[in-house]
Amino acid sequence: MISRRNCLLCFAAAPLVRAQEEAGFVPLFDGKTLNGWVLMHGRGPGYIVENGVIVCPQEGGGNLLTEKEYSNFVLRLEWRLWEGGNNGVGIRTPLEGDAAYAGMEIQVLDDEAEVYQKMNLKPTQYTGSVYDVFPARRGFVRRNGAWNQEEIVADGRKIRVTLNGQVVTDVDLSTVQDPAVLKKHPGLARSSGHIGFLGHGTRVEFRNIRIRELK
Repeated sequence: MISRRNCLLCFAAAPLVRAQEEAGFVPLFDGKTLNGWVLMHGRGPGYIVENGVIVCPQEGGGNLLTEKEYSNFVLRLEWRLWEGGNNGVGIRTPLEGDAAYAGMEIQVLDDEAEVYQKMNLKPTQYTGSVYDVFPARRGFVRRNGAWNQEEIVADGRKIRVTLNGQVVTDVDLSTVQDPAVLKKHPGLARSSGHIGFLGHGTRVEFRNIRIRELK
């Protein structure tokens, strides 16, 4: 049996553990402006800031990318979407070109939406996938405006995606040997690039975006 005193000690220790887990992280978003970000290939209103979150509005989007480039890192963020939501987290991407191919895209999608169920998507097109290359485990997306917690680790050739506490993707890019795939996805060979959001005309929101660079 756990005593009341031990329970209190556990609760007191919890914030310390969380603080230790976040040690070394720096914010990529100041909660008020898009300073430090650049919009490429914008559509409609692009991206805006509302109530402390970055919003890709309905009919908005394009690539909202960090001005700074990153190589190896742990990226943590929260996002939420609604029926039919479609976006992505670009990593190691150049400013120009299709980020899903010239860089890499970690898919963000309302997996269970009727519109996508009718499209017969490939396994590599669902949330958490390294888009069009590595499929993610499915069934962990919180829908209809609920916040999702995501962590993306890029460490050399290893990419790991954790969604709501579940590791959904854990891959080694060096295992891709098919010449056709490598030609289609030159971004797999990149060692650094920008981080960003890749909007497709549906409302998706992002907050608590922070990063810890790895050596």
